[in-house]
Amino acid sequence: MTPTRFAAQLNEQVGHELAAHNQYLACAVHYDALTMPRMAAFFYAQALEERQHAMMMVRYLLDTDAEVAIPALPAPRSSFADVVAPIALALEQEKQVTRQINALVRTARDEDDYAAEQFLQWFVKEQVEEVATMSDLLAVATRNASDVDDIEDWVAREQTAEGADPTAPPAAGA
Repeated sequence: MTPTRFAAQLNEQVGHELAAHNQYLACAVHYDALTMPRMAAFFYAQALEERQHAMMMVRYLLDTDAEVAIPALPAPRSSFADVVAPIALALEQEKQVTRQINALVRTARDEDDYAAEQFLQWFVKEQVEEVATMSDLLAVATRNASDVDDIEDWVAREQTAEGADPTAPPAAGA
């Protein structure tokens, strides 16, 4: 059985992941409205990925007989000054999620919950990738803010669809 403190913190993280889903959806809509289809597709895919992360956490809670409590979510930011602002927001969001995942690992270790710590290792690895991706995208967008076609070309070139990660935890509803 998952210890109470870890389960409560993981339930909170489910909310953070779902909030990230909504934020990325708002970013995608922003780029869609600007007729930047590759940036829109990138953020639509990111939104789905964040939802999947939440569902992985839900599955873990269910599998460990812990209570699942989906928290209320704040509204996402939906207006942005330019093409760079959503990416800067996304990078800060990914850095925050990294801190949250690290705090979950600390809690698992404090509670000698080795299964929980093992479950979280995939998310630790995933956050390294997420921060790196958003950092690179922010650098490209900042450098090319006045030429959205260059940003779109970079996304088309660099952000190819990845296959399913066989090491990923199972997700609820999958």
